[in-house]
Amino acid sequence: MIALQVAAALVLAAAVLWAVLGPLFRPTAPASDPLDELVDPLETPKGRVLAALRELEFDRATGKLSQADYEQLTTKYSAEALRLQREEDASREAGSRPGRASGAPAGVLSCPTCGPRPEADAIFCSACGTRLSEPDGCPACAAALAPGARFCAECGAPAPASAPA
Repeated sequence: MIALQVAAALVLAAAVLWAVLGPLFRPTAPASDPLDELVDPLETPKGRVLAALRELEFDRATGKLSQADYEQLTTKYSAEALRLQREEDASREAGSRPGRASGAPAGVLSCPTCGPRPEADAIFCSACGTRLSEPDGCPACAAALAPGARFCAECGAPAPASAPA
C-alpha cells in the first residue's frame, strides 16, 4: 500500500515538474515582426488632428467652447488636416510606379488585360503573362544594367537602346 502511495506521489511530482520546467526546454515561437502590427490611427499626426477636430465638435456641443473659439480652432485644425492629407497623397503618388491602376490602392498592380493583380512586386501578370511595368533593367532577365552597357552582365542579352547612360 505504501509503495502505491509513493508511486502516485512520484508520478504527481513528475507531472508538476514537467508542467513547471517544460516551457524552458520547448522552442519558443518566433517573435512577431513589429512591421506586421497595425498602426493605431490616433498615433499618426493626421489621426491626432482628426481626433482634435472631433473633440472640438463635442466641446462646442456641450457648451464648453464658445462659438468664436470653436471657429478659430476648427479653422486651424482643418488647415492642418488638409495639409497632412495632401502630403499623404503626394507620397502615395510618388510611390506609385508604371503599371499601377490609378484607382487601385497603393501596392496593387493592374494588368491592362486582367485588371488588378494580387502580386505586389510582380513584373508579369500571373494570369496572362503581360508585363505589368516597364523594365528597370535588362528586358530579358530584369537585372540592373550598368551605365552605358550594351549587353546584360547577367544573361548576355542586348541592352535596349535607351539603356541608362
